[in-house]
Amino acid sequence: MFGVLGPVVAWDERGAPIDLKGPRHRAVLARLLVARGRVVPVSRLVDDLWDEPPPGAVSALRTFVAALRRALEPDRPPRMPPTVLVTEGPGYAIRGRTDAERFERAVSGTPPLDRLDEALGWWRGPAYADVADEPWARAERVRLEELRLGAVERRADTLLSLGRAADAVPDLDAHATEHPWREEAWRLLALALYLTDRQGDALAVLRRARGLLRDHLGVDPGPGLRRLETDILRQADAGAADRVWAEAAAAYERAVAPADRLETTVDLLRGLAVAGGGGLVAAREQRYATIAAAERSGDPELTARVIGGYDVPAIWTRADDPEQAARVVAAAERALAAGVHDAARARLLATIALESRGTRAPRGPEAAREAERIARRLGDPALVAFALNGLFMQSCHRAGLAPTRDAIGSELIALSTKHGLPTCEILGHLVRLQARSALADFAGADGHADAADELAARHERPLAGVFTTWYRALRLAATGAPLPAAEAAYRDAAATLDGAGMPGVERGLLPLALLCLRVDRDEPAAADPDAEWGPYAPWALPWVLLTRDHPSKAAAALRRIPEPPHDLLFEALWCLTGRAALALGDRKLAARARAALAPAAAELAGAGSGMLTLGPVARHLAALTP
Repeated sequence: MFGVLGPVVAWDERGAPIDLKGPRHRAVLARLLVARGRVVPVSRLVDDLWDEPPPGAVSALRTFVAALRRALEPDRPPRMPPTVLVTEGPGYAIRGRTDAERFERAVSGTPPLDRLDEALGWWRGPAYADVADEPWARAERVRLEELRLGAVERRADTLLSLGRAADAVPDLDAHATEHPWREEAWRLLALALYLTDRQGDALAVLRRARGLLRDHLGVDPGPGLRRLETDILRQADAGAADRVWAEAAAAYERAVAPADRLETTVDLLRGLAVAGGGGLVAAREQRYATIAAAERSGDPELTARVIGGYDVPAIWTRADDPEQAARVVAAAERALAAGVHDAARARLLATIALESRGTRAPRGPEAAREAERIARRLGDPALVAFALNGLFMQSCHRAGLAPTRDAIGSELIALSTKHGLPTCEILGHLVRLQARSALADFAGADGHADAADELAARHERPLAGVFTTWYRALRLAATGAPLPAAEAAYRDAAATLDGAGMPGVERGLLPLALLCLRVDRDEPAAADPDAEWGPYAPWALPWVLLTRDHPSKAAAALRRIPEPPHDLLFEALWCLTGRAALALGDRKLAARARAALAPAAAELAGAGSGMLTLGPVARHLAALTP
């Protein structure tokens, strides 16, 4: 085991420290550990270890390596090849676990408090402390420090969730003071103070954070800090609001007929859904029960209003609950067959288009087009926006349609701005964020991300922040950030999906994003046995098997790979398919991938999702061209 969470050290199998000799020996070991298992050529080692390499630098390096090998494997028989510090090709690599890898595994996902405490206790100082001034260590030190700070904040968040806010305050106060540009640190500190009945102190912390950010960085606080401040200020009125709600609900219960309550229930479910998290889950759980109750009434117009009234904007082209989506489509088709007026018909058709997303069924695009025609003829802005959302959901039937989706997003923004439809306006900005990303217009996408965040904070639509956070991780990856920094950004983005109530987005997205990043960078694909690939398993499996050096199994998996679904990851999955086919010599499948991707030659592969990318489609097409 190697220790890098502090000065570089090594321990033997019994946990006893190993004498690593002098500082130059430690520097050699540190440089190899920074590479995280990859081979570092001798020439690179020499350049990194000496500002001006002396004539005997290579010989000296080999002497250091030999001494390290004796220290690391003292019982290795003569002439037996080393197994820890190995020679591969033009250089050396380390084969061994580090406390950094152990830390990263321990804090991934949602670990319990005791696990976080244990993992944070493994830090003995700044990572790679004895080579802190070396440029080659900088990116890895930054990555590990970011992981540590994230774990500190996750620990504080866990304490808050356990009702131990008072225990979190001292450490959070020190953490925010030491890292004043981390908005999450200020947010957690203010929340902890508020939960310990220190409302004034909480607001003072938020004002302090705002002043620091504006005075030193010239930026306003992000949506998380703004939302918390708003929530604290509103809480003073919460008791009165609760009383009004209870009295109004009782009066409604007495006065309104049961059938009419179904439509009101849909209004409540729509409000729950845009609130995100548990609200979205609850809305999804209750939605079909409301539809079934409407169908039992025998009134097709009521059923149509209940089905079509749930016009919650959707940005992701994979359903959270495909089975429920199919039941909703079937109910909408039954209501259509019973005969309803045009406005209800358009809403039912738009619902079918939304709930058929990501499938290959021809009914989805057909319903989207008909809903749009009726909505435009009727001229109802909210109905047109709903129909445009359906049209967007059915705009992934081939590669290269980012300009089409960009036009849909533009119309949604214009329509919503004119008629006061803020939730649809956020949708329009997110649609354009995706489209401009696909077209490598990151300046344009940045503007739409900022606009979506601002509207979401103003109108309390927290789910928008999930997509803008993922976009910023994509942007970092697409614009050449070092691999560790890009991977860390994706992992941070994945954390926003915890509890967001969107399994259709969450399942398999992080490992897919990391796989695409590595394929784009021509790096070995990760083969994490614990990765949950979700619906993307068929496209990932050939790469995982190739990484594990199982080419025959990879080829068999490739033969079973299905056509990508018609969703926002259409180009990304075709790129993975084509490049795997190329690696395994399947020319026929590579040719199919090339033909499928050709219309998107001017786009970034996968970036139309707003979540991940494999770089320019043109580069993949060039690789796939015989």
